[in-house]
Amino acid sequence: MKTNKFIKNILLNVTILGLFFGLSIENANAYPVFAQQNYSNPRAANGKLACANCHLNQKAIEIEAPQAVLPNSVFEITVKVPYDTTKQQIGANGKSADLNVGGILILPKGFKLAPKNQISAEIKAKNKGVFYSPYSTELDNILVVGPIAGKTHQELTFPVISPDPEKNSDVKYLTYPIYAGGNRGRGQVYPTGEKSNVNIFGANQAGEISEITTSEKGESKITIVDTSGVKTEQLVPAGLKLIVKTGQVVKSEQALNIDPNAGGFGQEESEIVLQNPIRIIGYLAFCFCVLLTQVFLILKKKQFEKVQAAELNF
Repeated sequence: MKTNKFIKNILLNVTILGLFFGLSIENANAYPVFAQQNYSNPRAANGKLACANCHLNQKAIEIEAPQAVLPNSVFEITVKVPYDTTKQQIGANGKSADLNVGGILILPKGFKLAPKNQISAEIKAKNKGVFYSPYSTELDNILVVGPIAGKTHQELTFPVISPDPEKNSDVKYLTYPIYAGGNRGRGQVYPTGEKSNVNIFGANQAGEISEITTSEKGESKITIVDTSGVKTEQLVPAGLKLIVKTGQVVKSEQALNIDPNAGGFGQEESEIVLQNPIRIIGYLAFCFCVLLTQVFLILKKKQFEKVQAAELNF
């Protein structure tokens, strides 16, 4: 009995581990893991973000950040990823699905994701069900998020904490650039260079389409015969709408399907000032002195006018 119980426990643990690793491998196929696995730094020397290598279409995004922040303070940077929510994309299984969104935020060195215990209730409410994470252990100033449902998350609010130059000698009170990227929808190219099914597929050779068949998985097999009688077959993934038919003559690389891409990637940059509190106090003191001087000048002027009026009466 004890032996059977021991064997059952082993089998149960193996099953749980198998499910755990299976789920982990499946999740690894999603953005932004592709970029994290293939690029030690997601921003190239020319300023191009790694996401643009797979998301080929360009779509505009917006970035909202405070003009200046104080040391060791928590603030939010919002990346807006707008799109037409009525549009759908082709999923990996060939079926229509809502668009997902993802984002990346590159902060200056020293800035990083704010600890949970320092994030306000308002920001937590905005980010309910959304998980932001550092790009890597070495680059904790780069934050990523996604993929998440696009219909309910067209604004990505990153909670950020600023560094304290008094505690970190590498950080100075300066103006720093920040870079942001946001994508909606799936990418057109995998990091391996292969096309995804969110793409236009061209004819492998010029010739006449002799046959078009559909497999059980929904894939379209197109047979093309050239003028020499050479026959080639190619598959168009499931879910894509063909724009060619049997008997049609096509050229090499001519599009065989309608472009299914409904998304795209965009990047923007902005600036943020790490402000010294002493400078602010000095500025306020200067403003107070100017205001006080103006008040005294007005009072002195009123006094002088009274003296002049008294002299005129004599």
